Amino acid sequence: MKWSIRRPGFWRLVFLVILGAGLYSTIVRFTGGLGASTALSDAFPWGLWVGFDVLCGVALAAGGFTLSAVVYIFNIERFRPIVRPTILTAFLGYLLVIVALLFDLGRPYRIWHPLVMWNPHSVMFEVAWCVMLYTTVLALEFSPMVFERLRLERPLRILHALTVPLVILGVILSTLHQSSLGSLYLIVPEKLHPLWYSPLLPIFFFISAIALGCAMTIFESFLSYRAFRKRLEIALLADLGKVIVVALAVYLVLKVQDLAGRGALAQAFEPTYEARMFLAEMTLGVIGPMLLLSVRRIRTDHFGLFVSALLVVLGFIMNRLNVSITGMEASSGVSYFPSWTELSVTFMIVALGFALFGLAVKYLPIFPEMEREVAPPPAVAVLRRPWMGTTPLVLTLGGIFFVGALGLAYSGLLHRERTLASWPRLEEEEPNIAEGLERLNIPPDVTFPQGEGSLGPVTFRHASHIDWERPDCTVCHREPFRILKIKGSAPSPPARDWHDARHCGRCHDGKTSFSAHEECTACHQP
Repeated sequence: MKWSIRRPGFWRLVFLVILGAGLYSTIVRFTGGLGASTALSDAFPWGLWVGFDVLCGVALAAGGFTLSAVVYIFNIERFRPIVRPTILTAFLGYLLVIVALLFDLGRPYRIWHPLVMWNPHSVMFEVAWCVMLYTTVLALEFSPMVFERLRLERPLRILHALTVPLVILGVILSTLHQSSLGSLYLIVPEKLHPLWYSPLLPIFFFISAIALGCAMTIFESFLSYRAFRKRLEIALLADLGKVIVVALAVYLVLKVQDLAGRGALAQAFEPTYEARMFLAEMTLGVIGPMLLLSVRRIRTDHFGLFVSALLVVLGFIMNRLNVSITGMEASSGVSYFPSWTELSVTFMIVALGFALFGLAVKYLPIFPEMEREVAPPPAVAVLRRPWMGTTPLVLTLGGIFFVGALGLAYSGLLHRERTLASWPRLEEEEPNIAEGLERLNIPPDVTFPQGEGSLGPVTFRHASHIDWERPDCTVCHREPFRILKIKGSAPSPPARDWHDARHCGRCHDGKTSFSAHEECTACHQP
């Protein structure tokens, strides 16, 4: 038998290879830590696992809450067949986000801390609670598919009675979460490039997530038909295409107005790395699919919808990576590219998502029964006959937008090194610190002896505790510490709690700086 990549055995082999590489990287991550398994650093602590695994994974849920609200709140029943695939996508998206967080957190075993350690002033606290609560809501919305498969009538009746309250709660939580991910970057106006930083960033995240949710429903319907001969009606998918056009048009208008209002629109056409990546993102994920889906001939064809949805997905991924990586590189002074272990873990998570979706479609009532026929009904076949020539048109237009975006991205990479070189780098700051030490007559490092029960001795560096823009020794030496005449090492300190709010704990309280009660090894070096 002739070997072909269309055979299921080929894709099973690919899946096993990806899974094996990902499991190896998982072992490296949890035995060697982030330093051994990633290209991250103190200057660039958030990379692929945040930009792709978390930001993109969360946005997959946008289709779930959008379609659920349309059907259960606004009673537009014709979209009911789309609800279950979108809820499945949203549920899997959030589950995989949780898995990604376990990889990205420095201490993943503390992922439960937001449950009992409340900090309502933190955006991350709100994000953590939205993940937990909306995952719970999605699990409840997904459970009827399992109960139907198991023929459990009583739980089904209970969940049907709770459907509308669950949908309302899901809309609230998902809206908060989609926008709050954009709010994370509002606190770094000096670091995020002006092409992506905006006071409207939460709104941009929300609108683009709605477009992505609809695009993922089309994307999965096409792949499900290829694998299982199960897909949604073309009329419903065409309506989703209209929703995508409206969402992208609103996004584009707001984006242009925002850039113009902040005086940053001209930067999009400068010969810089960031400008080319921004134009590539807009061409691939906004302008291209919006123009394709505006053509009725393409919008009413399964392959045309698939190509358009694929462009939306790729453009969305590029946007989130631009916000989290491209737009932050220059200000950090370092160039970041994910290590192969980071890439393998991400591929593993994506592959698991596809595998779980395939299992759900195969064994659970995800798609309507009427859509499980191998061949389309005669009426549909007659309807589609005039559109047999759509494929060359779609491939031509889609290829133009894809190649154009690829060319812009490549030309941007050519400017990358020159762009990064124009920003101050971390290693260039060290001579300034040395000059400052000499100018301020700051004592050398002080090593305190190890106390009983201590993890290790503490070496105090004045250089790391000074505000170099406005140096002021009296901040600490008026209180809580008196000036000591010490050279090289310190005598045994008197018996007292140096971690309390009168001493080191005054600044190392978990807010001003890291907590002296939790990050012990940051000061105590074993």
